[in-house]
Amino acid sequence: MTDAPAASQWDIGDDDHPHEECGVVGVWGSPDAAALTALGLHALQHRGQEAAGIVSLAPQGQFHAHKGRGLVGDNFSNAAVIAGLPGHAALGHNRYATTGETALRNVQPLYADFEFGGFAVAHNGNLTNAHVLKRALVRRGCLFQSTTDSEVFIHLIAISLYSTVMDRLIDALKQVQGAYSLVALHNGALIGARDPLGVRPLVLGKLAAGGFVLSSETCGLDIVGADFVRDVEPGEIVLIDDAGVRSIRPFARPASPRFCIFEYIYFARPDSIVEGTPVYDTRKRIGAELARESGVAADVIVPVPDSGVPAAMGYAAEAGIPFELGIIRNHYVGRTFIEPTDQIRNLGVKLKHSANRSMIEGKRVVLVDDSIVRGTTSRKIVEMVRQAGATEVHMRISSPPTTHSCFYGIDTPERSKLLAAKHDVAEMARIIGADSLGFISLDGLYRALGRPGRDAAAPAYCDACFTGDYAIPLLDQQDNSERPLPLLQVANR
Repeated sequence: MTDAPAASQWDIGDDDHPHEECGVVGVWGSPDAAALTALGLHALQHRGQEAAGIVSLAPQGQFHAHKGRGLVGDNFSNAAVIAGLPGHAALGHNRYATTGETALRNVQPLYADFEFGGFAVAHNGNLTNAHVLKRALVRRGCLFQSTTDSEVFIHLIAISLYSTVMDRLIDALKQVQGAYSLVALHNGALIGARDPLGVRPLVLGKLAAGGFVLSSETCGLDIVGADFVRDVEPGEIVLIDDAGVRSIRPFARPASPRFCIFEYIYFARPDSIVEGTPVYDTRKRIGAELARESGVAADVIVPVPDSGVPAAMGYAAEAGIPFELGIIRNHYVGRTFIEPTDQIRNLGVKLKHSANRSMIEGKRVVLVDDSIVRGTTSRKIVEMVRQAGATEVHMRISSPPTTHSCFYGIDTPERSKLLAAKHDVAEMARIIGADSLGFISLDGLYRALGRPGRDAAAPAYCDACFTGDYAIPLLDQQDNSERPLPLLQVANR
């Protein structure tokens, strides 16, 4: 993968969805640590497809690394590559860039040599004060080797005068703000940590032969045969070494954690269990609630694959209308090297989706999808279904309208490019060409998640993309040019 599409190369990815954040995996106490980490990254491939990397720790204390742009299979299918990553511990990362360009220097895990030895870190999420901290760190003399916000962790650890690795990491975590799940590896332990509000996910598993696994989702445990132990809790640090697992809590327990609600709607793999709830079942309940709120007379319920499938199943069951695969997805599509003329761009959606005419022709169709961002792909999907002979095309969305950008690790456009930020639902329906358009309400989404509704005083989830209620300050979005630089923590305990 190149850093950016060449002039004759264009991306036909679906820009009607927020894009994945990143996935992290860590393994401790297995002679096949790197191989297990690679398998875990395969299971988490949906969370990032731009690049992948693994760092391993050999028994003699040497660190080994392999990184590359592209998919996990592009980088870690060669036995020689895995053999070059020896050791009983490893950590890995799938990247979808939310900060920093897709250059090899930004591919994680990031590694540094400190006075206490080697240290590697992989990070899922986004720091909301990274630029402010970077200005202070650069003024102090730190030299940044990447443009990713994750490197801030490395420099904060480097300048800390606390005596132990763990104290230095805690020192760094107390200075950053934002959403993060991170996995770190040093000579003595594997470490996992979640931000104080628990916006990003991280789970702990145990291998049958001994050893432990950290993963962004439970599907990363399943693929390596690890038993789920528990979620790492908001604000918790877990330290895993040969003595077992220890929990450290440098932050007060949040009165109301703010786990990302979009994990349930779209990001997590359907077979994962998120915060104790099976994702597949949750999406079916969301679809059922959507049918109750905005049902419409129709002959067939058709999901926009693949992310719309469980919600469409729930919608169809609740509405008593047949569910059919009226759109077929081609999974072997990424970028194309065809010259991107206007005509070819308009045909590009058919490389990814094609209409199953026999299930659509002459019928009133309800399309079920998980979100609308810019609306461009939704418009092409509606047009394609009409051309296949549908007499009516209604679209139903299993999330509320996306009216605000995410600054916590999800790649969404700036607010001015969000369709729902500029238009009401009726106008959006006209723009995408649907006979009607409906979104699940925010209270309906909360009900599908087992809540009576959204408590505005203490929301149970991070839903800022729907509400603009940003629970973590967005310091980097403010004008900081005249703001005094923060006083970095360098005092010795």
